[in-house]
Formats: sequence, structure tokens, C-alpha cells
Amino acid sequence: MGRVVLASFIGTTIEWYDFFLYGTAAALVFPTLFFPNVDPLAGTMAAFATYAVGFFARPLGGVIFGHLGDKLGRKSVLVTTLMLMGVATFCIGLLPTYEQAGVLAPVLLVALRFVQGIGVGGEWGGAVLMAVEHGHRGRRGFYASWVQAGVPVGLLLANAVFSACSSMPEKDFLAWGWRVPFLLGILLLAVGMFIRLQILESPLFEAVKAAAPETAPRLPVLEAIRLHPRSVLVAMGARFAENASFYIFTVFVLTYATTKLGATKSDVLHAVLVGSAVQLMAIPLFGALSDRVGRRPVYLAGALALALFAFPFFWLVDTRTTAGLWAAITVGLVVHSAMYGPQAAFFSELFSTRVRCSGVSLGYQLASPFAGGLAPLIATALLKWADGNPWPVALYLVGMSGITLVSVWCAQETHRTELTDDGGLAPRQ
Repeated sequence: MGRVVLASFIGTTIEWYDFFLYGTAAALVFPTLFFPNVDPLAGTMAAFATYAVGFFARPLGGVIFGHLGDKLGRKSVLVTTLMLMGVATFCIGLLPTYEQAGVLAPVLLVALRFVQGIGVGGEWGGAVLMAVEHGHRGRRGFYASWVQAGVPVGLLLANAVFSACSSMPEKDFLAWGWRVPFLLGILLLAVGMFIRLQILESPLFEAVKAAAPETAPRLPVLEAIRLHPRSVLVAMGARFAENASFYIFTVFVLTYATTKLGATKSDVLHAVLVGSAVQLMAIPLFGALSDRVGRRPVYLAGALALALFAFPFFWLVDTRTTAGLWAAITVGLVVHSAMYGPQAAFFSELFSTRVRCSGVSLGYQLASPFAGGLAPLIATALLKWADGNPWPVALYLVGMSGITLVSVWCAQETHRTELTDDGGLAPRQ
């Protein structure tokens, strides 16, 4: 079990290192390098638009690799998506800039971002199910939360490497230094591939496949929608507050604090690093708590806390102090962890084994474009509309929280569910 969790954790860390690296670059350097002929705020919005492309590719990745995960197995998905993501990230580090290639440069950037989105869209379902379907039924929340914990570690790595590179002279950083974090992704890819190739296939998947191979669904995605339509909708709605808040707290804040408040890039990156380190500890704690009291109470508490913290988040950032910035991002990411910690087990327990990979991937990824992908872009547009006042962005977070509160409130409690193939939410004996 330890090897399975480690393989899922490290692979997820690498996937999200690649994905978050793009978000950091989109906030801090891509407007200058790929969209130099527009004013700074419009350039930032253009960079965030290319950032959103990855999110709109994620449902496609979820459908493709969810299908393969239910047909061929979870392990094959993990290996393929990791390779896809690593190669795309490495290629971004080799791209020409607008000055070197004109309009071709942002076109290539968008294409590689799309490939990144497909890779990360297929990654989550396979990684989570390897941990959930290997795990002890009474500790699924805790085991699966370590897959989720790969996200703050990926963010830590991305921001730490980017912060180190951005400390060089501005001219050198814009000339070649920004490429280094992307090129380093190939080394992480090699480590992740080695570890993931050592693990065994999910025992639940193998058992179902061996028991009745002739009954396997021809199109698992359609079967998941037919059998579990409510579960797909619950998973989508549960994502809105969690996903939107994360990208406001880690990506949009980079632009807001540097362009509107005069903070340095390193100040904001360091604040995100501190928040990510705390979140790494918070996610497993909330995952373990959901094993004891249930998924819904923990998730609902996180969504409610987000609604209450939306305005204070910006009040703290607007103090223009290091302490205020650190407190805002750290508390924000702890609030996010209350939703993200139990999420993997919660979503997995909503679907039966035959279509579980397709079901969790579909529910998780369909919400991503509208919740997380558009969040920095919408927040930037709202900030411009309000002449730099962040109150509409805070109100936007409150609205996202409302969607999640309603969705999770309407869901069944699942922490005592047996992961049998009937998906009947049978209580644990």
C-alpha cells in the first residue's frame, strides 16, 4: 500500500509541477514574452486565456483516459499521462518567443498547453483510484488524500524553481532563465516513470475484469452517465468552490499583488510557498477526518469557510505587508484543503468499479474549465471592471461556494460505502 500511495503521490506531484509552472509563468512572464504588443493588463488576460485552454482540454483527457482506465486498467493510464505531460512541458521550455517567431509563438504555446490539459485531465482519475482501490476501506480518505497532497508539493516545486530563477537579473531571466523550470521537468519525468512502472494494477479492477469480462461496458463514459447521472452532477458542483478558490489564491493573487499593490514577484511566490507547505500537512488531516465523521460534513465546512473568508482574504492582501500576504494565502489554502482532502475518496465512492475511472474523471474534469480554468481570467476582468477594487472577485468566490454547498448538501454520505461493483452505497459491515 505504501508503494502504491508513493507512486501516485510522486506522479501527481510531477504532473502538477508541470501544470502549475505554466500558471506562474502566465502571471509573471508570458505577457511580456508572448503578448508584448498590448497594455500590461490586456497582456495578462491574454496569457490567462492560454492558461484556460489547458482546463478546456482536461474534460477531453478525462474522457479518453477514463475510457482506457476502465478498459485496460488504471496503471496504463498513469504511465501514459505522465509521459504526455512531461514531454509537453519540456517542449514549452524550447519555444521561441513572439520577438523570435511572431504570432507562431503564442500559437505553439496554446497547442502545448492543450496537450498539458489532456495529460492532467487523464491523470487524476487513475492516480486516485490506484490509492482508493488498493486501500483499507476504513482509511480510504486518508490514503487518497496523499494523491491530493501531490498538488501542493507540485506547486511548491514549481514556485520554488521559478522563484530561484527569477532572482537572476531581469534581462537574463527573460532571455533564457524562464526556460529552466520547464526543461527540468524532463528529469522529474524520468523519476516518476521509474516509480510508477513498479506498482501493480488495482485489485478491484482486476477482480471485476476476471469475474465477468463479457459484461464490460463498451463505452464506460456513457455507461457512467447512464448509471450515475446524479453522481456526475454532484462531483461537478462540488468542484466549483474548491477549484475556483485554489486558482484565485495561487495564480490570480500573483497578478493582483504585483501589478495593483506593488509587491515583488519573490514576495508573492514566497507567500505561496509558505501556504503550500501548510497545505501539504492540512490535506491528509482533512482526509483522515473525513474517515471519522464523513465526507459531507468536512466538505461542507470547507465551502462555508470559503464563503466567509472571501472578503477577508483581500483585506489581508491589501494591507501590503508580508505578514498579511502570508496569512491570506495560508488560511485560504487551509480552507481549500477542507474540500480537497476528502474529495478523492468522496468522488470515487460515488461510482461502481466498472465505470469508476470514467465517472470520477468526468465529474472532476467537466467542472475544471468553468471553475478553475476561467477563474484567473474572470477575476482579472472583474478587477478591471471595478477599477482595481477586488470586491467583485470576493463576491465571485462567495457565488462559487454557494454552488458547492448546494451540490454537496444534496449528495449521499459515502464514507461507509463498500467499493463493490454494484455501486449501491452498501453500508460497511
